Amino acid sequence: MRITAPLYALYARRLRKQLTGRDLPDHVGLIMDGNRRWARQQGMANPSLGHQYGAEHAERVLSWCESLGIRYVTVFLCSTENLTHRADGEVAFLMDVVERLATERLARPGARWRVHVAGAVDLLPASTAGALKHAAEATRDCLTGAHVTLAIGYGGRQEIVDGLRDLLVERATAGSTLAEVADTLTVDDVAAHLYAPEQPEPGLIIRTSGEQRLSNFLLWQGAFAELHFCDAYWPAFREIDFLRALRNYAGRQRRRP
Repeated sequence: MRITAPLYALYARRLRKQLTGRDLPDHVGLIMDGNRRWARQQGMANPSLGHQYGAEHAERVLSWCESLGIRYVTVFLCSTENLTHRADGEVAFLMDVVERLATERLARPGARWRVHVAGAVDLLPASTAGALKHAAEATRDCLTGAHVTLAIGYGGRQEIVDGLRDLLVERATAGSTLAEVADTLTVDDVAAHLYAPEQPEPGLIIRTSGEQRLSNFLLWQGAFAELHFCDAYWPAFREIDFLRALRNYAGRQRRRP
């Protein structure tokens, strides 16, 4: 049965009311999956157009987060595997979408989210890397306290490797031996050298499209995150789907040490 607009609005208000005073995550991770499958479902001749609709939808989801006081969001735009294993035409289209998302939407005047970038920026086309750098610099003085991290050319395993490498170089420069580093190394030491050490760990990671895996996303930071898998493709991910995910989160007994 198709939900009419008035019924949808009523249900959304009911869900928001159920979240009042409940424990909500400070940080939400989003795996935006299913853009191309959604485009095929819609009968689009070019499935890559799904990425365009997906990017536009990301801004809408950020507004939902803002309205609920969620101040940190990490969005998985593409993995290192996407950059190397997808067809050149698809990657080029995706990079153009990312550039327009960064410059025309996230970095426009009056931006409400400070932009951060996580991933192998050196693997990106120069124009894409430049657009992301511009968005980060243009929003650096954003005073809303809201932070969005764009994970692009990102891999969780590589992030951990990069963090350990930086830590070892730092300790070696300070005169420590490898044995001394091994004797004193702690979880906090590694965490301090990840891509965004100043941000809280995500309490909730949402993946759309029905797939039930992390796909190398926030492996370290998401060790204690609650996971929510939604069948809807990303461009069709509705506010009520998001609110249901938060209701599910609020109803779980958190067992983080």
